[in-house]
Amino acid sequence: MSIEQHNYFHAPTNTVTANGISYAYREMGPKGGVPVIFLIHLAGTMDNWDPRIIEPIAAKHHVITFSNRGVGASTGSVPDSIEAMADDAAAFIQALGYSTVDLFGFSLGGMIAQSLVLKHPGLVRKLVLAGTGPAGGKGIEKIIGTTYVDVLRGTLTRQDPKEFLFFNRNATGKPAARAFINRLKERTTNQEAPIKLGAFQTQLKAIRKWGLSPSADLGVITQPTLIANGDNDRMVPSVLSSDMHRRIPGSELVIYPDSGHGGIFQFHDRFIPVALEFLGR
Repeated sequence: MSIEQHNYFHAPTNTVTANGISYAYREMGPKGGVPVIFLIHLAGTMDNWDPRIIEPIAAKHHVITFSNRGVGASTGSVPDSIEAMADDAAAFIQALGYSTVDLFGFSLGGMIAQSLVLKHPGLVRKLVLAGTGPAGGKGIEKIIGTTYVDVLRGTLTRQDPKEFLFFNRNATGKPAARAFINRLKERTTNQEAPIKLGAFQTQLKAIRKWGLSPSADLGVITQPTLIANGDNDRMVPSVLSSDMHRRIPGSELVIYPDSGHGGIFQFHDRFIPVALEFLGR
């Protein structure tokens, strides 16, 4: 059975209720098999996924995106910890009726994915961790300052802050940033509301708490894991991707040159074949 959607920004928004929370979600791709659950970044809604990432994966796999509790069209209040966000994600997955999923987590979503696999290991088959870092990772606690500075830069220059946060400000990064932002504008109907300031601040505090928390034992993760980042991530230091690679047994690491936090978006044409080969094994 197939879902009749080939363009992510035409995918309808559905809802499912778990623990009294109504979660907004979208799905694409062939139904059957293990779905790939996408976990979005700080302040992100479903509208913030790059279609150049979603659509090629959905051509081969059942893809599900959703907005976290208290964000976009999902109800409730944003949790103040990554662990609570992971429990929410697990409840959402189980409410859809799945007992096994693959997780694709970017940035904050990658932190949620790590917590989810540690708290609910039986639920996860494979992990893709992009632009993210482990609990206790050095430098993660500085994300609040970095984010506020670049939000201000974006406001003053009338540009999307993600152009500064996700990409290098050089001859290759600037065009890649503009192309990415333009791709996000492809959806023109049924858009979600942007995150509210209070919810955004709570997410930032949860990330800071994650960065200052004790290190988790990533050695217990037995699921196949693909880790990806740019080589100059200003939000979640790139060295933390290498750290996770060393600590997660058998994990694979891809670092893209001359790129930042959004390395997988800048190099989507190179990343997608790697991700599809990994998910297809």
